[in-house]
Amino acid sequence: MTEKTDTTVTGRITRTLADRIIAGDIAPGTKLRQDHFAEEFGASHVPVREAFRRLEAQGLVVSEPRRGVRVASFDIAEVREVAEMRASLEVLALRHAAPHLTSAILDEAEDINRAGENAKDVRAWEDANKAFHRIILEPCNMPRLMASIDDLHAASARFLFSGFRMEWEAPTDQDHRAILRALREHQFDVAAATLARHVKWIGTKPGKNSRKLSAI
Repeated sequence: MTEKTDTTVTGRITRTLADRIIAGDIAPGTKLRQDHFAEEFGASHVPVREAFRRLEAQGLVVSEPRRGVRVASFDIAEVREVAEMRASLEVLALRHAAPHLTSAILDEAEDINRAGENAKDVRAWEDANKAFHRIILEPCNMPRLMASIDDLHAASARFLFSGFRMEWEAPTDQDHRAILRALREHQFDVAAATLARHVKWIGTKPGKNSRKLSAI
């Protein structure tokens, strides 16, 4: 189960800018200029405008009349809102996906989780974390729901990266392990409850000097 990749110019611009915003390379409040990115990517303004719209749907930028597009700021209330939305939507997806999760899918999810626990940096860890959530949810066969979850996950990742400091120690994710164990035992209610609690962790801001991040 792999996430479909948008190979269009718009998709490339969207992914690149999202990565920069999530990683903090473009600071909150920064104005994004169409002409600058059109020149950088060798594209017209049309795919850049569409990329801005996609980033706005992900909550990464805001568009203001007569003021253009800027990188969105966030506060703890917004973060908690994202966490609540993710918890509700991911539980919905998991309940529809659970009957279709084969042993092979769960084995692959376990391998992905292990890769995250052995990640050498925060980017590799986040890639594995997102892949874990997606592989157990995608069998719900609800593409619109998954698209919404992807957007919310991007917002969550941005918040986590904002608190990241130079020291890195990959977390051991007991929640992921518990979710997999419950799914293997067909305890779907337990898996859903664990997933909801796990995702809502993002609503509690980690300490500024925290070295460990809980995968969400």
